[in-house]
Amino acid sequence: MQTLQAGNDELSRLERVAHNRTGLWASIAFELFGLLLFVAIFNFLLPNLGDNLAGVGLILLGLIFSLVPAALWLIFFYRMDRLEPEPKRMVFNVFLIALLVAGALHGPILQGVFGVDRWLYSSWWAHLFGGILVVAVVEQFMIYGTVRFSVFDHPEFDERVDGVIYAVAAGLGLATVLNFSYVLAHGGVDLDIGSIRMVVNALAYASFAGILGYFIGQSRFEKVPFYYLPMGFTLAAALHGLFFFLLERSAGNSLHYNPWGDLIFAAIVAGVTLAVVFWLVARANEETLRLAHMSAQAHTPDTNPNAAQTVDPNTGIVPGTAPSPQPAAGVDDPDDGTSEEVTQ
Repeated sequence: MQTLQAGNDELSRLERVAHNRTGLWASIAFELFGLLLFVAIFNFLLPNLGDNLAGVGLILLGLIFSLVPAALWLIFFYRMDRLEPEPKRMVFNVFLIALLVAGALHGPILQGVFGVDRWLYSSWWAHLFGGILVVAVVEQFMIYGTVRFSVFDHPEFDERVDGVIYAVAAGLGLATVLNFSYVLAHGGVDLDIGSIRMVVNALAYASFAGILGYFIGQSRFEKVPFYYLPMGFTLAAALHGLFFFLLERSAGNSLHYNPWGDLIFAAIVAGVTLAVVFWLVARANEETLRLAHMSAQAHTPDTNPNAAQTVDPNTGIVPGTAPSPQPAAGVDDPDDGTSEEVTQ
């Protein structure tokens, strides 16, 4: 009985781990739509919103705009995930921790330690390899470190897809800091082009963080080789660096820069990347459930009364059953066919 109960408990745990969060997928789809709508509003309906602002006012408006991508995702996620909720405070805390970590370390590490502003754009190969091996690695490590040391061992991290949820939140925290930096460095932003840049950052960092989050979730609940998580980290960093290399090289080589091309490229990359992540999560969940049900069936005792029974060849008795009563000595067995007829 204890074995059966333990098997049921393990099955329940694995079903929880492999739970598919439809609310998450819907929230990210709405996030993509909301970001595109955000750009459309400030490029077509309100293109002159910040024309009368300058100095502090323009900077404050730019900082508010910087928060929009993360705010949209958190709002959509909370609304769509209400039936199967992830603790809201934990998701927000991960976003906030990533924002603080990036705000404190991003500039000092990349500019102070590596001095990327002095050499990153000196040649195409420095741009490509520096963008991957230095910039992307540092930024992805901030995302990984935030998730690993804030929620990875928490009891609420109990589903494979939680790795994606928390990593995306951390990625948006980092993107928000970079948007803040862009606004402050330019004394505000041109809200039409600036809104596109902010959305591109949000899409990119959320997408590549989602890749890393998938590998984090797998390593949390599966027995994976030692190289599995580093491999996922490397993949996320490589795609991250390559994306921004292509984006910045295309802008630098064009006499007539069109930010809408960046937005379309980022939207396509985000859509494809997150679709692949969702497919991988669903496939892993399906395999987990299949193995869990097979294991549960193997540990379920057979209660079929017609099941085949093994007879001991020496005694002719089925082990575990009582032997049939034998007739008393001197008494003929009426069924053995040897009893004498009674004569009158």
